[in-house]
Amino acid sequence: MEAGEAAAVLARARQGDGDAFRALVEVHARQAFALAFRLTRDERDAEDVVQESFIRAFRQIGRFEARANFGTWLHRIIVNCAMDLLRARHSRREDHSAAPVEEADEVVASAAPSPERLAGSAEIRRRVESSMALLTADERVAFTLRHYEGRSIDEIGRTMGLQKSAAKHAVFRAVRKLRGALAPLRRET
Repeated sequence: MEAGEAAAVLARARQGDGDAFRALVEVHARQAFALAFRLTRDERDAEDVVQESFIRAFRQIGRFEARANFGTWLHRIIVNCAMDLLRARHSRREDHSAAPVEEADEVVASAAPSPERLAGSAEIRRRVESSMALLTADERVAFTLRHYEGRSIDEIGRTMGLQKSAAKHAVFRAVRKLRGALAPLRRET
């Protein structure tokens, strides 16, 4: 969608045009799902977050300021919905300790990935995914925004409604927890 066309569609959506809002959904649905999935690590939860995000966006579209970027505004709604879901899940979850992370075989570095290296990479990915469950909702969102989305600490703070120092601390806590959980995978030199 061209910039001028996007502005016109957005203006119509702000006036209550359902077809125009549907066009916005079609443009942003794929990115919305990708972000929601990175935050929740679950396909069904991501679908729920995206659906709730678009419902909230539709209800609040009249309050959207035309000078702002719709994608950024929607991004904040998705993050807020994901945080709500993660917090609700965390508060419902019984206080179980995470399963111990098993020692991994040494991953050998080479120019061309060997089958062992590919298996090691898959194991690291699997462990990172499972270790994300150790993070609080704030830590998971902050970590995902920083390390998967490439957002600055300032952007993370604005998106999450946190002071810069609190956003930085949430990222730091997440990294520290993940390092601890992944410590057995580090190759000793």
